[in-house]
Amino acid sequence: MNGGDAATSQGSGPPPPLEWRFSQVFGERTAGEEVQEVDIISAIEFNKSGDHLATGDRGGRVVLFERTDAKDHGGSRRDLERADYAVKHPEFRYKTEFQSHEPEFDYLKSLEIEEKINKIRWCQPANGALFLLSTNDKTIKFWKVQEKKIKKVCDMNVDPSKAVGNGCLTSSSSPSQSVANGLYADGTHNYLSNDFSFPPGGFPSLHLPVTSQEASIVARCRRVYTHAHDYHINSISNSSDGETFISADDLRVNLWNLGISNQSFNIVDVKPANMEDLTEVITSAEFHPIHCNVLAYSSSKGSIRLIDLRQSALCDTHSKLFEEPEAPGSRSFFTEIIASISDIKFSKDGRYILSRDYMTLKLWDINMDSGPVATYQVHEHLRPKLCDLYENDSIFDKFECCLSGDGSRVATGSYSNLFRVFGVAPGITEATTLEASKNPMRRQVQTPSRPSRSLSSITRVVRRGSESPGSDGNGNSFDFTTKLLHLAWHPTENSVACAAANSLYMYYA
Repeated sequence: MNGGDAATSQGSGPPPPLEWRFSQVFGERTAGEEVQEVDIISAIEFNKSGDHLATGDRGGRVVLFERTDAKDHGGSRRDLERADYAVKHPEFRYKTEFQSHEPEFDYLKSLEIEEKINKIRWCQPANGALFLLSTNDKTIKFWKVQEKKIKKVCDMNVDPSKAVGNGCLTSSSSPSQSVANGLYADGTHNYLSNDFSFPPGGFPSLHLPVTSQEASIVARCRRVYTHAHDYHINSISNSSDGETFISADDLRVNLWNLGISNQSFNIVDVKPANMEDLTEVITSAEFHPIHCNVLAYSSSKGSIRLIDLRQSALCDTHSKLFEEPEAPGSRSFFTEIIASISDIKFSKDGRYILSRDYMTLKLWDINMDSGPVATYQVHEHLRPKLCDLYENDSIFDKFECCLSGDGSRVATGSYSNLFRVFGVAPGITEATTLEASKNPMRRQVQTPSRPSRSLSSITRVVRRGSESPGSDGNGNSFDFTTKLLHLAWHPTENSVACAAANSLYMYYA
């Protein structure tokens, strides 16, 4: 999305669509295996370098993966032997896991607090250690994960034929010789006392443990940030200053200092004096990736507000409001429900905001608040089925979205474990549907879109697929019980990690 990138792409012609391939899967289910509720993945996040990946699940666990392939090497030898792995791709391995949250009970409100991890955010690493924030509905925790070298006894220089009992030795040739307290006693010298001086000529055999240093990964909870939210926490986001972060619930956004866990500062409060006057709630909040004084939050009415912490300590007034005018005559019972924004993300340079509502992805230029610069239809074929989706509560599903590191593509999930990738940079017109499986192209559909206008153009671009109602582009019926809610794009490469129930799938292009 940078001007230089756009000029390059325009000068050399539109790049070909990305060809996505399966890379890895963790936690793969066998045929007919029933998935436990606690194992379903509820959060995914790459760290800033892309060398580590964290997932959280409904059981309150955080699982960490680390990259293993060398930067200048195209994957493992086994992969390179296969022709379809000729393209370099990142490869990860399981690193460690820890229990981040436990189920709790709020006795004052008679309310059960789930252990489910809602969000994970990486913090700046230091001294070889990894730091991350994880949150459930009420409590945020700050974790430090590092390798500790622990000395362990791996061997004893003991003759096994002479070892007895608890490790003391006895001589088979002389019953009068025995060992007590680890010292020998013989007829000439008595060393059963606390005198640890060596006998003349030394011991016949000095038995010592042989130790080795083993690296063990240890996760420690450094701080717990609690008692600051009356409603469920839906977002946490780090500031670019490396010292502060925000947490958001339905009605408030709080600002924290990483080093202070017993107090926070309320910077946004949309709670009306009378709760009957409540018309919208906060659904997601995100810090600007570069400017630590700027953040954005979205609402259930489909609007995004940009606020500047330099303007006022309590940011009840926004500096910019992004919302799309409602088309006349289009209002229905479901209009407000499907307009609710479930997730927002800044582009890496902070120029654009990507938002996901129930039916679409929208790309906003923060310098233009008249409307989105582009709109991408994710599953428009479901519009005739909104009644059914409302009856089974699927219409309230909260899908996440993500941008590629260079800002040229965006992605989000759908039902039947499908996710969609759209080209957004000038000259990139792809709209690809992939399935979370070992064969992602099984239901892959290339939907050519008319050429995109420049992102700075006021004319809005709408991408529509060719799917028929109730099915995907290949005529496959949709399964509303399987949904791909969580996914993340590698910060520097065309690689996507996404969660299908308890399985973590990774793809590259």
